[in-house]
Amino acid sequence: MKIVHVITRLIIGGAQENTVLTCRGLVDRGHEVTLVAGPETGPEGSLWPQAEASGANLIKVDSMRRAIRPIRDWRAVRDLRRVFRDVNPDVVHSHSSKAGIIAREAARAVGETRIVHTIHGMSFNRTQSGFPRWLYRALERRAGRVTDAFVSVADAMSNQAVEAGIAPRERFTTIYSGMETDRYAPSAACRRRVRQEWGVSDGDIVIGTVARLFENKGYEEVMAAMPDVLRRVPQAKFVWVGDGAQRGVYERRLTQMGLRDRVHLTGLVPPDEVSNLMNGFDIVLHASRWEGLPRALVQGFLAEKPAVSFDNDGAPEVVFPNETGMLVPFGDSARLADAVVELALDENKRMTFGRCGRVLCLERFDWQRMVEQIEEIYQMLSLKDRSGGGTEGIADQ
Repeated sequence: MKIVHVITRLIIGGAQENTVLTCRGLVDRGHEVTLVAGPETGPEGSLWPQAEASGANLIKVDSMRRAIRPIRDWRAVRDLRRVFRDVNPDVVHSHSSKAGIIAREAARAVGETRIVHTIHGMSFNRTQSGFPRWLYRALERRAGRVTDAFVSVADAMSNQAVEAGIAPRERFTTIYSGMETDRYAPSAACRRRVRQEWGVSDGDIVIGTVARLFENKGYEEVMAAMPDVLRRVPQAKFVWVGDGAQRGVYERRLTQMGLRDRVHLTGLVPPDEVSNLMNGFDIVLHASRWEGLPRALVQGFLAEKPAVSFDNDGAPEVVFPNETGMLVPFGDSARLADAVVELALDENKRMTFGRCGRVLCLERFDWQRMVEQIEEIYQMLSLKDRSGGGTEGIADQ
């Protein structure tokens, strides 16, 4: 099949890693794959090298940017129409909020191509003010009318989309975001190395966060919880993996709180290094205000690290209380601190939760399984075309 994947930008992030792995897997399965993305414009790093290694044909569309700019966005629609007409794909598969709306608008005007969209996280969410939230919901409803199938990275995404009237439930299929699970494994040698690099001793308890240093990733809630954690667990240390536009703001805030020396910021790291860094953690802390299904939690579990997370979006589908980690009410920094302290003071619980998490995630989040399930959706759409049927009931077949 001829398949075009479209994503807003190839920064280092979960949706982008998912998309590149999908393209790589589809190429390996003999499909002709084109990956279209806009340029990176920030400090979050780039996955273009990984995309180049995937075997997909790559096209950069300069007009496709994350910020809403109506004139430039219309130019992006026009540019994508040109790409789609040149490629003449059987399937256009969009990812991320901006590209999802623009690509589906462009694809609706091009031939008989089937349209698939992956929801990595809702474009309208609790972090937005009234008008942007209303606008994105309206645009998603419009795009939903021409979308043959939706892939959700968590059941929570399907539920939120159906409740918002985006499309009927039968068009949604949950496919957990795959990753190279064989890259993640507990390693005592790796643990010693990375902790030495961080200046952390064997007796310290490392609470690690992997996320862009960006608004809505929950660093405000983490900083609110830190004083209580450090008071009750003096040997606690925090490690933040990632970079972003808010780094300077967060560093100044930590300095004002007198906590700058208790947090090690790694800065931007290559995606392949995350698996090693996870070994240096004792607890994975995830406090994002909105997410699909947090890949950092899965990566931590694969390294046998327990998790503490807010109970929003897809987190409850991987963090099972008293089994793989601790869930706390969204936005409650006091309860977040309590959960971190409970795990920090109980090594046996940390080990038990981590091992359970690894068993859960090894199969469920394997990237080859993800690609196989996505390919099945494409094949089902193709069969519906040949039989003259619609796309209803795809998720149930």
